[in-house]
Amino acid sequence: MSTLKVAIVGATGHTGASVVDGLLASETHFPKEITALSRESSINNAANQSLRERGVHVVPVDLTGPQQSLVDILTGIDIVISCIVAFSLQQQIPLAEAAKKAGVKRFVPCNFGTPAPRGIMWLDDQKYEVLDAIQRIYLPYTVIDVGWWSEQITPALPSGKTNHALLQNEGSRVIPGDGNVPVAFTSLPDIGIYVAKIIADPRTLNKKVLACTDVLTMNQAYDIMDELSGEKTVRQYRTAEALEGILDEVQESLSRNPEDRNAFIAKVVNEYYYSWGVRGDNQPKSAEYLGYLNFKELYPEVSGRTLKTVFTDILQGKSPGIHY
Repeated sequence: MSTLKVAIVGATGHTGASVVDGLLASETHFPKEITALSRESSINNAANQSLRERGVHVVPVDLTGPQQSLVDILTGIDIVISCIVAFSLQQQIPLAEAAKKAGVKRFVPCNFGTPAPRGIMWLDDQKYEVLDAIQRIYLPYTVIDVGWWSEQITPALPSGKTNHALLQNEGSRVIPGDGNVPVAFTSLPDIGIYVAKIIADPRTLNKKVLACTDVLTMNQAYDIMDELSGEKTVRQYRTAEALEGILDEVQESLSRNPEDRNAFIAKVVNEYYYSWGVRGDNQPKSAEYLGYLNFKELYPEVSGRTLKTVFTDILQGKSPGIHY
């Protein structure tokens, strides 16, 4: 196989950095052929300088600028991977249109989350709109979802041993529903490893793939931390009824003030919780119904960092968790 030339949007974010790491470490034809597409205002920041030192080409780009400049940048690129920030998803549409004109062979839109049907989550519906735009122009694509990040569910302990790895917003450290719904989990560093396998595989072209390491209920996940720590995890449940009430309240707030950012973030977060914690959308059998291929069936030889490993590293101070 000839070397594949890959361009990444958002290469310095959480997901993008994992993708860069995975491609550089891959045995599959990526080293020295990676281009990071960066905003002009960030082109000389420390994160981009670090990418250059690792052999990544960093190119300034304006996704809202003239299409021809995007076409020129993407000409000669085989694969475009978008790890754009969540609230700029619509900017992928002009990027996809330019990719089509440039002859890009595979476009990976910014999913990298939990699968769900349309109409369940506002953020997911934005991703579906991007996919619709991709399919309207017959641009070759691969959608990759990875479930919920393992590091995001780190439980609190009475001793405080996990405090350094907890989500800063205590309201986000909850168990949705009754905690007995299976959930797909992937450790953030493994996303890039999985992506490197998927994008080099002709079987995944014009397909959706769910890549995950563990499928566990939240209660099972917390039980693992109990066992590893010798303590009893702090368990804060948010029932289906409570989630529905929160979503009604934030929707009312947004109807009064569409610019209420706190209400908007609460809407996005609690829609996620309801989707995977109550409905059970984020698990392989649900994804299969929605047309996803199963990463583990495609690549049974590939293994990632289990939740037990993630929690062990956190308890030993080897992992800082994820912070926004």
